Amino acid sequence: MVLSTQCIVRWFSVALALVSLAFSAPGQTRSVPPKRELRAAWIAHIFNLDWPSSRSRTPAQQRQEFISLLDRHRQNGINAVVVQIRASADALYPSTLEPWSEWLTGTQGLAPNPPYDPLAFMVRETHRREMEFHAWLNPYRALSSATASVAPSHVTVQHPNWVVPYGNLRVLDPGLPAVRQYLVRVVMDVVRRYDVDAIHFDDYFYPAPQTGLTFNDAASFAADPRGFTVLADWRRNNVDLFVKLVSDSIRAAKPWVKFGISPPGVWRNGTSVGGTATTAFASYTDIFADSRKWLRRGWVDYLAPQVYFAIGQTAANYSLIVPWWSQQVNPDTVRHVYVGQGVYRVSTTATEPRFRLPTQLPSQIRLLRQQPNVVGSIFYNTTPLLANPLGFVDSLRSDFYRYPALVPTMPWKDAVPPLAPRQVSQTNDAGLSESRLSWLAPLPAADGESARWYAVYRFPGRTVPVGPADLANPANLLGITDTTTYRIVGPPDSAPYVYAVTALDRLHNESPPANVVLLLGATAGVGMPALFEPAAPNPFATETRLAFTLPAAGPATMRVVDLAGREIAVLTSGVWAAGRHEVALRAATWPAGLYVVVLETASGVARQKVLLLR
Repeated sequence: MVLSTQCIVRWFSVALALVSLAFSAPGQTRSVPPKRELRAAWIAHIFNLDWPSSRSRTPAQQRQEFISLLDRHRQNGINAVVVQIRASADALYPSTLEPWSEWLTGTQGLAPNPPYDPLAFMVRETHRREMEFHAWLNPYRALSSATASVAPSHVTVQHPNWVVPYGNLRVLDPGLPAVRQYLVRVVMDVVRRYDVDAIHFDDYFYPAPQTGLTFNDAASFAADPRGFTVLADWRRNNVDLFVKLVSDSIRAAKPWVKFGISPPGVWRNGTSVGGTATTAFASYTDIFADSRKWLRRGWVDYLAPQVYFAIGQTAANYSLIVPWWSQQVNPDTVRHVYVGQGVYRVSTTATEPRFRLPTQLPSQIRLLRQQPNVVGSIFYNTTPLLANPLGFVDSLRSDFYRYPALVPTMPWKDAVPPLAPRQVSQTNDAGLSESRLSWLAPLPAADGESARWYAVYRFPGRTVPVGPADLANPANLLGITDTTTYRIVGPPDSAPYVYAVTALDRLHNESPPANVVLLLGATAGVGMPALFEPAAPNPFATETRLAFTLPAAGPATMRVVDLAGREIAVLTSGVWAAGRHEVALRAATWPAGLYVVVLETASGVARQKVLLLR
C-alpha cells in the first residue's frame, strides 16, 4: 500500500501524541506551551563531550557534525544553543590572547588544517536556523588536569604568578586585579569580533572544595584586602567585581548582547540565612559566587541555576529550589530565570532512583512553567539529550515543544518593536504541490533597527485580518525564518485561512502583523470560494478561467507578468462588489511558456503560475 505524504504526516502526528500521553503523569492533561520560552541546550567541547566528538576530526567533519547537532536540536524544538568556546584558557577560535584548544586539534596551540574559524562558522549556521548562539566561556579554570596539553602562549606559561595549583587543576587567581582585567579582555575580544547573542559563564569560579586541598590565595588577600577581614567575604567580592565589570563592558560595547551565568542550583543552604531547605553543594559558601546578588541587582540578563536534582530528592528537592529562584527576581530590576535541567542524569540505571522514571523530567517542565519568573530551560548536555533518554525527547516534540517558541524579550535592553513587514503575498506553483509566502523587509523602526527574523502565523477558518491580540496562541505559529519567504508544503487548504507575518528584531521584540487573506480551493475545479482560485484549465492552450472572491466590496486588479516581472497584460481593474467573480485569460497570440497572474486587492497580493502550451 502506498501512503500519501499527508497520510504519513497525520499518522506520525497521532503516534507522537500517543507517546506524549505515555509520558504524562496519571490524570495529567496536555497544556498549551508558552509562546515565548527559552529552549536551549549546552554543547560542551572539553573532553570532546559533545562537539567535536573527537580530536581527530577534520575541519570538514567538524563542520558537518556541528550542522547535524543544530538540525537535530531544531527538530526537537530547541531555539538556542550554549556552546563552549573557552574551556581552559584556550580558544575555539583564532585568538591573539589564547592558544587553540587541544580538544579541537589534539594539541593546544595547533590551528585547524585546512584553516577555518570554528566560532564564525558556528554562529553563522546557528543563526541560519533561527536559533540564538550563546558563547560559553569558563573564566578561571586555566588547566583541567596536570597532564593537559600546554602551548607556549598559554597563560600558565606567560603569567605563572597568576596561577594557583589546586590538585590536578590550575586556576587563575580571582583575587588579582590583573586576572580580572585579562579575563575581561578575553570576553570583549569575542563580543567585538563575533555576532554572538550572549556571553555565558557556568559554575567555575573558585574551585569546588576537595578534602585535603587548600586554595592558597593568602598572598593575594594580604596584598589587596580592600577593607575585608574575612577571607570568604573577600573572595565573594572578587567574583562580584569581575561579574560587574564584564556586565558593564558588554553593555558599553554592544548593548544588545546578553550576559548570563549558570551557577550551582543551590544558592545557600538553610532557610535561616535566606536560602533553601537543602544540604547540597552551594554557590555562596562553596565557590564564593553570590549568584542571587547578581540576579537581584541586574548585573546579569539571565541566571540559569543548575537544578540537576529530582522532584522529591532529599538533599536538594527540585520542587523547592525552582520556586525559590522564581521568588528571587527583583521586581525593580526584572531579569530572566532559566532552569538548568540535568538530562544527563536520566537513565534506567540512574544513581538517583527518581531519575529512572520517564515522568521525572516532564514533571519538572510542568513545575517550572508554573513559576511566574521562570521562562525557560537549558539542558545539560547535548549528547545525552539527543540520545532521547527514557523517551524524553519524544515528549518534547509531541507535547512540551510541539509548537515553535519565540525567545523571551528583554525590555531592559530593548523595548522598541520593529515595523511590520510590507506587501505580504502568496504564490502557488502550477502543480499545487506547495505555496509560498513572500514579503518585503520593514523600514527601520524608531531605534534604527529593522528585522532579524520573521514569524509566520496561520489562522484557519477566518477571512478577517488578524490583530496583535490574535498572535498570542502558539498553535497558530507555523515557524520562524530569517528570509523574506516562507515555503508551505502541500496543496492549498480547502478552508479559508488568514496568514500573518510579523518581524522580530535581534532581541525578539515583535512587530504588528502584516496579513494576507487566502481562500484557496484544495484542487482545481472543486469550486471552493477563494480569494484566488486555481486557474482552470492549467496548463491551457488558448484560454483559462480565473476566479476570486472578495470578502467585502473594494478595488481589485488582475494582471499577467512574465518570469522576468515584465507586465504582459492587465486582465481587469476596478472596484468590485463583495462575492465571487470570474475573469477569462485569453492568450491566443502569446508565446508558449510560464506566466504569473497577479491579483491585487485590499487584503493583499496573491500570485499563481499558469502554463501556456502550444
